[in-house]
Amino acid sequence: MSHTPTHSQTVGPFFSIGLSALCREDVECGTAIGARVRIRGRVLDGDGQPVPDAVLEIWLPDSVQGEPQTQRVAAQQRRDFPAGFGRIPTNERGEFQFTTHKPMVRREADGTAPHLVVVLLMRGLLRHLVTRIYFADEAANATDPILNLIPPGRRGTLLAKQSSNAENELLWDVHLQGENETVFFNV
Repeated sequence: MSHTPTHSQTVGPFFSIGLSALCREDVECGTAIGARVRIRGRVLDGDGQPVPDAVLEIWLPDSVQGEPQTQRVAAQQRRDFPAGFGRIPTNERGEFQFTTHKPMVRREADGTAPHLVVVLLMRGLLRHLVTRIYFADEAANATDPILNLIPPGRRGTLLAKQSSNAENELLWDVHLQGENETVFFNV
């Protein structure tokens, strides 16, 4: 007897029931290495309308250069959530914001540029979406092996750019479809 997998279907969102305990606007990575930044933006659908019930999971890459493992573990043990992780819900206007320390270059030998991994959850998605936030002012972007797989005209969708409102504030929007669609990774 063979079993056939059933189709995925969306039945939510139920973010306020099980996911809200890990929602926070301050994403810490254990030790404060890079500059402190605020990243704010919007999640927009294919028509440019705000998505009011999305959740962004932010993951800081592991093994940041110069960050001792023991300090990361100690920081993680002081909290009820993993170091370098946070969930940020969008508000009724599709807006989100969070603060973190800008990651350092992870491994200079392989050219990996500083970045954050973003997982997007929302109603209507059968599977989560995965993308990255890179920093527009980073010289290491030119040698990042993943960023360089993306056609040059689309790389800008992954770049957080300096805001004119505040010195350490960056802007990054997520476009789910359309002309400015954010690059999503098939993982």
